[in-house]
Amino acid sequence: MMWLYEDNHLLTLNKPSGLLSQADSTGHPDVITLAKNYIKNKYNKPGNAYIGLVHRLDRPSSGTMVLARTSKAARRLSKAFRERCVQKKYIAVVEGMLSGGGIMEDYLTKEADRAYVTHRSSSGKYASLKWEAVKCSGQFTLISIELITGRAHQIRCQFSHRGYPVVGDRRYGAHHRLDRHDCIALHCKSLCFEHPVKKERMEIKAPRPDYWKRLEI
Repeated sequence: MMWLYEDNHLLTLNKPSGLLSQADSTGHPDVITLAKNYIKNKYNKPGNAYIGLVHRLDRPSSGTMVLARTSKAARRLSKAFRERCVQKKYIAVVEGMLSGGGIMEDYLTKEADRAYVTHRSSSGKYASLKWEAVKCSGQFTLISIELITGRAHQIRCQFSHRGYPVVGDRRYGAHHRLDRHDCIALHCKSLCFEHPVKKERMEIKAPRPDYWKRLEI
């Protein structure tokens, strides 16, 4: 895991695919536990270090995450995400050939561990994103995405629903795997937000994983 920026109020990182954002019943490694250990060891803090989770990335995806180091920062960052004041940019490689760009708007519902597009606004949550095709290579397309809302599995579900699943995402119908079974070609390349205390505009960027090179795109 690569730490990108830190100060007394926040900690940012490049989350690798396969790593949980938060601990669950599996006992597998997670971002929050690793971040607490990092702060505790680096600053020789007694007891548990405070780390606040203000947003999540799906386990098989990778990219930029921001964590809070104080409860005040956690409240303010959580509010910024909730009120869509954070600019979230992703890149993905999808199966199929796409060109141009546009806006995807759907209503999503979630059952168990999967999201679905529903045609009834009363039973789903509004989901919106902007996308642009960057490059096509063989049977894949590199897509640039700005996430407007932040629904669970939103990008994975919306592109799969239109016949363009994210490479490696077998849960949403992908036929091609990446070298690692626990990753998909979906990466949060940057987050742009107002610092919770200093009020300065910040942009945190994370380089995409090296294993994407095998896609030759």
